[in-house]
Amino acid sequence: MRISRRISELPPYPFAEIDRRIEEKKRQGVDVINFGVGDPDLPTPAHIIAVLCEEASDAANHRYPSYQGMRSFREAAAAWVAGRFGFTLDPDREVLALIGSKEGIAHFPMAVLDTGDIALVPNPSYPVYRTATLFCGGVPVEMPLREERGFLPDLAAVPEETWRKARLLFVNYPNNPTTAIADHAFFEELVYYARKHEVVLAHDLAYSEITFDGYVAPSLLEIPGAKGVAIEFHSLSKTYNMTGWRIGFAVGGEDIIAPFAKVKENIDSGVFNAVQLAAVAALRGPQDCVRDNCGVYARRRDILLEGLRSIGWEVAAPMATLYIWMRVPRGHDSRSFTTELLEKAGIVVAPGSAYGSRGEGYVRFSLTLSDQLLLEGVDRIGKAFS
Repeated sequence: MRISRRISELPPYPFAEIDRRIEEKKRQGVDVINFGVGDPDLPTPAHIIAVLCEEASDAANHRYPSYQGMRSFREAAAAWVAGRFGFTLDPDREVLALIGSKEGIAHFPMAVLDTGDIALVPNPSYPVYRTATLFCGGVPVEMPLREERGFLPDLAAVPEETWRKARLLFVNYPNNPTTAIADHAFFEELVYYARKHEVVLAHDLAYSEITFDGYVAPSLLEIPGAKGVAIEFHSLSKTYNMTGWRIGFAVGGEDIIAPFAKVKENIDSGVFNAVQLAAVAALRGPQDCVRDNCGVYARRRDILLEGLRSIGWEVAAPMATLYIWMRVPRGHDSRSFTTELLEKAGIVVAPGSAYGSRGEGYVRFSLTLSDQLLLEGVDRIGKAFS
C-alpha cells in the first residue's frame, strides 16, 4: 500500500518511541522508572469525577454535543480566564471547546495556512507545532531557542523575507521542554511583530497553572491588541490531572476563533457533554487542588534537583512546568546519555533532540512519578553515576 509522503517523512513521535523502549526493556526483565512522559500520576479531584458520573448517566448527554462546546462550558472558561488573567471574553464568539489542547493545536493551522505558507516554529519545541504545519501543506521555519537568551526566540533575527511570507507563529510559555518562562515585555514584542507583519500568534498555555516559588504565568492576551492577532490554547490536563479526559479550550478574537470553529465543524463532533460538565466543575469549583498539585511538584522538583546536583551535574531550578531541563554531562550527546541512563540505572528520560536539533545536548526529566518512584530513581542515578 502506498502512503502519503507527509506520513513517510515524519520522524517517530518521541513519546511513542519512549514507550517502545520501555516495553523492550520490560521484556528483558528490567524494572524501568519512566521520567520521560509528562502524564500526571495524581488523580483527578473527586468533585470533578462525581459530576462526570452523574452526568454520564443522563441520556440527554448521550447525543451529539455542540461543535463549539456547551454554552455552560464556554461561560465557565470565560469566567475562569477573567478571574485568572483579568480580561473578558465573549463566550459565544471568543471561546471554543477542544478535545484537548493537542487536538486544537494540531488542527488550528488549517484555519490560517495555505500550501507553501510559512509557520515560525520554535526549536526545540513540542513536536506537534511542526507536524501540524506540515499536515496542512505549510512550511515550518525554525526559530532557535538558546539558553543564553533564556530560551526566548530572537524575533529581530528573523529575516524580513521570512516575515513577509509567514502567516503563523507558535509560542509556548511556560515552555515545554525547556521550562523557560516569558514576561509581559516579551509578549509585547510578540504582539508588535505580529501586528506589523500580519502574523497570527498561537500560544500554547498548557502549563500556566503549574508554577513555583511565587511565579504567576501571564497570558499573551493580557497585552493590548493581542486579541486581534492571537489565539491561546488552554488545557485542563495538567491543571486538574485530566490528561485522559481530553478537554481544553481556545480563546481569542472572533476573527481568529470563527475560521477555526469552521475547521472543527468539518473534522470532529465535539466533546462528550458529561466531560464538559465535569470540566465546568473543575473551572468553577475550589482551586485548592491546583495549589496542592503545585506543592507536590515543587517538592519532587527539589528532590530531583538535589540528587542530580549531588553527582556534580549542572541543572537550573524551573519556575514552572512538570519538567527539569538539563544539559547532558560532558562527553555525551542526548541519545548517548539517555541510553546510558537506561542501561546503567533502568531510567528513561526524554532526549532533548526529540524536540528539535536545538534540543541536542539536553535531556528532559518529568516530575510525574510517585514520590516513592522518584526517590528510587534518584537513588539509582546516584549509584550509577557517582
